Amino acid sequence: MQRRFKTFALPIALVTLVILSGCLAPLQSGGGTNAAQQAADAQSRTITVSGNGEVKAESDLAVLSVAVTATASSADEARAQVADRSETMRQALREAGVADDAVTTSHFRVRAQYNHNGKERNVTGYEAVHTYSIEVSPDRAGEVLDVAVGNGANEVQHVSFTLSEEARADLRNDALNAAMDSARTDADTLASAANLSITGVQSVSTSGGYHPVEPRMEYDTPAANSGTSFEPGPVTVSATVTVTYEAE
Repeated sequence: MQRRFKTFALPIALVTLVILSGCLAPLQSGGGTNAAQQAADAQSRTITVSGNGEVKAESDLAVLSVAVTATASSADEARAQVADRSETMRQALREAGVADDAVTTSHFRVRAQYNHNGKERNVTGYEAVHTYSIEVSPDRAGEVLDVAVGNGANEVQHVSFTLSEEARADLRNDALNAAMDSARTDADTLASAANLSITGVQSVSTSGGYHPVEPRMEYDTPAANSGTSFEPGPVTVSATVTVTYEAE
């Protein structure tokens, strides 16, 4: 799938112009001392700015979280029912072309269920839950979800559209470049206003992440061929840099 993305340079979050101590020190006698002091003052001037960058792109990965659940009079019976239904679901996913390594366990539990009567607590049964994470391409998300639900999964916990690690790394580089461009533009503006020029970079730090998109689910009626469809939006990758520039 070809990704389309846009890069944005956002307004700065922090701007400071720092002229370190010594710049307003009284003049010293002796030409050599004055020259040394002026050189030290020139080196002490810095401009610190923060720049933000964003990249929006179509998701290339859908993550489905579904659960197989069962209740029974004993813990072992509940577990056995979940195991049978899970195998049915996994076999159906295989037949639908979903690889085994794309289906992983994210949670499993077996616990007692209670009936509270006053001060007493009585066990009424046991519940077993096996939650799976299924990774597929976004265009197959609805189809694969229907296969899972139709073959043993009786709970849909979450669906997200996100980026693969490779795509996320590429887009974060673009976001960092946009953030650095934004920071340099602001630094040049501040330097000009203070009758200074940027001469170098003293330090750089960064932060930021990506924001997966929650889908909108649509459940068609049986007359409309009974299927689940999604309308995912773009995934945003953002970065913030704080840069201290040297100026003179």
